[in-house]
Amino acid sequence: MGCGDSVPGNAVARVDDEPITRATFNHWMMIAQAGSPSGAQGARTVFNPPEFTACVAKLRSSAPKPAAGQPKPTDATFKAQCKSDYEQLRDTVLQFLISEKWIRGEASDQGIEFSDADFAKLKTKQFPKDSDYKKFLKDAGATDADFRLNVRFDTLSTKLRAKVVKDADEVSNADITKYYDKNKKRFGEPEKRDIRVVLAKNEKKADQARAALRGGGRWKAVTKRFSIDPSSKDKGGLLEGLPKGNQEKVLDDAIFGAAKGKLTGPVKTQFGFYVFQVEKIVPAKQQSLKQASAAIKRQLETERRNEVIREFSKDLRKKWKPKTNCREGFVTQDCKNAPKQDTTATQPGQPQQPGQPQGPPQGPPQGQPQGPPQGQPQGPPPGQPQGPPQQPAQP
Repeated sequence: MGCGDSVPGNAVARVDDEPITRATFNHWMMIAQAGSPSGAQGARTVFNPPEFTACVAKLRSSAPKPAAGQPKPTDATFKAQCKSDYEQLRDTVLQFLISEKWIRGEASDQGIEFSDADFAKLKTKQFPKDSDYKKFLKDAGATDADFRLNVRFDTLSTKLRAKVVKDADEVSNADITKYYDKNKKRFGEPEKRDIRVVLAKNEKKADQARAALRGGGRWKAVTKRFSIDPSSKDKGGLLEGLPKGNQEKVLDDAIFGAAKGKLTGPVKTQFGFYVFQVEKIVPAKQQSLKQASAAIKRQLETERRNEVIREFSKDLRKKWKPKTNCREGFVTQDCKNAPKQDTTATQPGQPQQPGQPQGPPQGPPQGQPQGPPQGQPQGPPPGQPQGPPQQPAQP
């Protein structure tokens, strides 16, 4: 009986007292395939595990002719592909169907409801025309009940999440000040300079470039003749918005210690010899606590919401996984009878080499955010998939 008497003979899993029938599982497998390019064309795969006869036949008939000298794929190769595709799709579908029951059960325990009015509102918003709704269901191979299940899942997840985040601690002015004092560098911009530069492959060439510039030569002509820096030689050696601290130290010290307009160098680096001139200086900036407060508050609120959602997710799994039994061949990590995951620490990879300089100075990356990132908690509370494997609609 697979998992024993707890799973009815016509079911693949059971959550609490509610089975997930084979018919339901097979139906959602077909819906999931509708989201793939082949499924959208009506060519959904019949897997027929464990032999995968129909799937192998389909792959064999549609396989392109191998290139000259390449071996022809065997049925064993096709079967391995069918098995892999099936198991991935199976686990995704089961995870969704189990998650839906967990969310619905938890919402019921917490007195959270999904009403006909909720469904009608979201359906109308997604499909103002009934003809569009019917076409969508036909294309997806889904029913009105499938769409309702999906909308209910998303709605209850959202309501549970909203209830959970109410428990997050409020962010005080003291919290904001503490964060600002601890992370002041994140709210500042270093000094930046625009420079013109010639990167020569040896000191002799650098001296020649310097002499040419001192003799009245134009930067565009001199860099074209002497520079080996591809990022600046076609722009007359111009590098704009170069931030302090981003270059090889000897070059960084020279650039940010030089007077504006003074021809400087050669400076020896691992990439060659630099001759440069500072064109513009933009002083360092620092956001005040007042300027940074709004961004800090959003960041701390997000972190606290995410933390309570993570804790809720752990508690939800702890509560509902022991109530979830799955038949052999349909066991995922959401099942009570899943094999224990190996918690042995894996061997770390090779130690990462210290960062290597990326060639000549490149200027600052564009669009750097000021202050902390402003993320938002994502997805249903239990950390489950974002809806069904092929969502009939996104409310």
